[in-house]
Amino acid sequence: MSSSDRLKGASPTRRAALALMFGATVAVAGCQVRPLYGTLGTPGGSPALSEKLARIDIDPVETASSRDLDRVGQVLRNELIFGFRRGREAGEPAYRLKILIDRPLNEVGVERLADVPSAYTVTVNATYVLSDIATGRTLETGRAFGTASFDFSSQRFANLRAERDAEDRAAKTVARDIQTRLAGFFATRG
Repeated sequence: MSSSDRLKGASPTRRAALALMFGATVAVAGCQVRPLYGTLGTPGGSPALSEKLARIDIDPVETASSRDLDRVGQVLRNELIFGFRRGREAGEPAYRLKILIDRPLNEVGVERLADVPSAYTVTVNATYVLSDIATGRTLETGRAFGTASFDFSSQRFANLRAERDAEDRAAKTVARDIQTRLAGFFATRG
């Protein structure tokens, strides 16, 4: 008995399942897997993704509120510079990245008897715009955020240090998110 004879004798449900499996196999066969940060150049001789990321010039981070967030903005900018260039010298910049941040602070826990906050959550919100330096045209815009929490105690210095550490963790999360989004943008753009 041949496979076509077996298929003719199969129930309609079985034939539908086999057709679905065949269609899925054909669809998956057309997929490609490429390393996102690999050194392979894209077809046509355009630069590799890591070279494109290294050519992004990052402006000093601006703040949306009256709070002094220069330190948080600098942490974010430094993380992006290292993430894009990996310690290498950058070539002539081809893209400009502008970032605007805000940092709300929320109480997430209150001590029962003292009615004093026992924990806070720091959120770093960032809005970014990637543009082409030569044309000034906007290529990509987006929003990213990072959240970190810290415990509040009766010691003033410990609270300041814990808040600063939480801000740093949140800023690093935002930097990784922006880096991944821009790498995805360049990878799909070719």
